[in-house]
Amino acid sequence: MEYYRKMVPTIKKKNQDAKDETKQKLRIRLRAYDHKVIDSSTKQIIETIARYGVEVLGPVPLPIEIHKYTVNRSTFVHKDAREQFEIRIHKRLLDILNPNPKVIEALRNLTLPAGVDIEIKM
Repeated sequence: MEYYRKMVPTIKKKNQDAKDETKQKLRIRLRAYDHKVIDSSTKQIIETIARYGVEVLGPVPLPIEIHKYTVNRSTFVHKDAREQFEIRIHKRLLDILNPNPKVIEALRNLTLPAGVDIEIKM
């Protein structure tokens, strides 16, 4: 039992040291209806960041948001006849460790295809 107590403080110190090393992190969340478009735009972002030699974590595929809608086919009598539609929202997550101002400027000047929503958080 004492052996484990001695190990716990060393583990916490290592985690604190790791947090001190990565002072800044830029988080990019991408959302799109089409998975091909979002994959191409993540590839474009990673290529842009790789030019400046900054470390990138990801892309991490997040769970797909699915919105389902049920609609009556007929307007009045035929209640049993229905149609179901769904909208799928694909998401990706990128983390940029220790970004420099040139990387941030390059990301702001980047033109992504229509239909891709991008959120950048510091």
